[in-house]
Formats: sequence, C-alpha cells, structure tokens
Amino acid sequence: MGTACGHEHHQHPPGVEAVGRALDVAEQRCLTDGDRMTAPRRRVLELLLTAGEPVKAYDLIARYGPDGQAAKPPTVYRALEFLERKGMAHRIASISAYVACTAADGAGARGHAAAFLICDCCGATEEVVAPVGQTFAVAADAAGYALERTTIEGHGRCPACRAAS
Repeated sequence: MGTACGHEHHQHPPGVEAVGRALDVAEQRCLTDGDRMTAPRRRVLELLLTAGEPVKAYDLIARYGPDGQAAKPPTVYRALEFLERKGMAHRIASISAYVACTAADGAGARGHAAAFLICDCCGATEEVVAPVGQTFAVAADAAGYALERTTIEGHGRCPACRAAS
C-alpha cells in the first residue's frame, strides 16, 4: 500500500524467522485438516506475511516469482481463496487488498471475526480483536445462518498520523 503522507511511521514487517515460523504453523495446520499447502499457496502466504501490510492481488501476481517473474492471475487468486477460506488471510474489501491473518498462532485463526483499523492517511492497517464478532455470530446463529467469515473494517487515522496533524 505504501505511505501517502509525509511524516515518519514505525511499522516494521515481520522478520525472516517470524515468517518462517508462521509458514511452518500454516503447513502443519493444513496437514492436520487434510489439506495440502501447495507451493503457490505457500508462496502467496509468504508474500503476505513478508509485506506486513495489505497487498493488492495484482501486486502479489507481480511479486510472485523469486526472479521477478509474474504469476498467472488464476494461480494467485486460487491461493488467496484457499488462504481466506482457511482463515490464514483476510480480504479487506474497502481497499481491495489482502493481508495475512495475525490472530492466534501466527498462521491465522479459523472462525474468528477479523476486525481491521485502517488509516486513511498512510494506509497502515492493524488487525484487532473484534468483541462484536461473537455477538454477531450469536445473532446469525439465532437467525439460522452459519457464518463462514466475518470482516469488520474501521477507517480513521492511526496514532502517528493523528500526532502529525
């Protein structure tokens, strides 16, 4: 996404070791669930984890190959669909981007309500606990719905942008 404002931000993407641990946990979760963490799924998750910020699908396509070679769009979109279905990634609809789930053990958490705080100034995005998510799930259950995913998005200004204005 990048910084759209002129002041300093102190967001740092996760290090190589943290990304490696999250990929290992995701791989184990796939095995436990009877799924395969294919090379394209792993690569897309690695790109999301490494970015440390929301990434548009076409940027993932462009960054896919280790030598700068782009992927075919269906490869990335299928991987994103799988990762989203498994709770390892979330789509942030208002900015048309994807982000690795930071809940729980680093490989995402199934069935939780994803909630994001999105800075309209610099684009910083933070996943937070959504207390309303459980209430929403109870209401859906009472109405006979079986929720698969819930994403809550809040737009405003991050602390750095608020302090700079």
